[in-house]
Amino acid sequence: MGYFMTPSQNCAALKRAHMPNSYAVSLDRYIGRPTIGGGYVEGERRIPVDSGPSRPMRGFETIYRNIIDYIVRITYRIWEDRDVEYIGATYSEDSRVYDDYGLQLGNVKIIADTHHTTGAFSNIRLIADEIVWAGDDEVGYHTSHRTLIRGTNDGDSRYGPATGRDVDVMVIANCIAKDNVIVLEHVLYNNSSLLLQLGHDLDEVAAGLSAAPPAGWPRSAETWDALRAGARPGLPICEAEPVSGFDVDAFARETLNAVWNEGDNEVFRRNFASEFSFQGPTERAFEGAGPYRNMVADIRNALPDLALEVDEVYWMGNEEQGYLTSERWSAEGTHLGQGLYGAPTERRVQLWGITQHRIVDGKIVGEWTLFNELDLLMQINSARQAQGGSAT
Repeated sequence: MGYFMTPSQNCAALKRAHMPNSYAVSLDRYIGRPTIGGGYVEGERRIPVDSGPSRPMRGFETIYRNIIDYIVRITYRIWEDRDVEYIGATYSEDSRVYDDYGLQLGNVKIIADTHHTTGAFSNIRLIADEIVWAGDDEVGYHTSHRTLIRGTNDGDSRYGPATGRDVDVMVIANCIAKDNVIVLEHVLYNNSSLLLQLGHDLDEVAAGLSAAPPAGWPRSAETWDALRAGARPGLPICEAEPVSGFDVDAFARETLNAVWNEGDNEVFRRNFASEFSFQGPTERAFEGAGPYRNMVADIRNALPDLALEVDEVYWMGNEEQGYLTSERWSAEGTHLGQGLYGAPTERRVQLWGITQHRIVDGKIVGEWTLFNELDLLMQINSARQAQGGSAT
């Protein structure tokens, strides 16, 4: 219990002691931002002269002073310095990457996929928006890296010929790194938003992809179970290591359960600040809890038996300065409702997502969430095709 396994390594689930209680090592301090949790500021220096405080990095290249420095600089080197082959030194040969389409095994596959993307967007930039981290060099550093992908689609991609359009897409990648390599990654690209920005029709693309699936899709039951397990603890931290006062783990789990499983509208008053803001999949961005509540209602109406499980929570910060959190979650439900995803297909579907929260004075002031919405559309379109109906 509390462990996941790759062929080469075992990595333990996190405990409360692994959560940094300050922002001394944080993306905001690394970049020199004036606030905590505010995200990327246009024109900021993205690779600083001072890499920040040194932390134990046993097994990592000596050039990296801490885990923030490692994540920011390997991303920049791979994507913007175009040293794509450096993936071979920073992802293990048996790395497991769970994405929209399923399981991608090994660094050779990641190198090939990265070359494909840089070919489709020759001026691509991956900009660090936020990094939530926990752990150490013994259990592994866990990072939830929120990134802005910006570039021009000037080359052909898996979605079709070059469109010449500019894109600005959010990505959240949750990684575990030990000994200079990433061994496990759960990554969600806002693919549905990307397709809209490229001028595509989502249902048409989803129908085409479900008819001629990419590697790893559809997931096997084994892959789905492994995706959900990840580095999930045997017991939630709030149960295994209870504390008095505000408990980030308990708060995060209670919030997601109330929102998605219970449909408890009071949670929006109880746990969300009046100035709450949201950024999410498929061009969803809004201020205030009202639109957020409506989004949840639309999804729950389409999938009325949706059952969500919180797979992992980690965080950084303190009560005085607030907290930044990462919650990885997964869910199953049945497409029984008319509306957001069209006429019901009665298809049993899988959802998984990553949420980051900014919590101040016990209230959520910001949320960034991605889930596999393009994959969800593929699952539903596949059901329509099997039923002999219109793919859209």
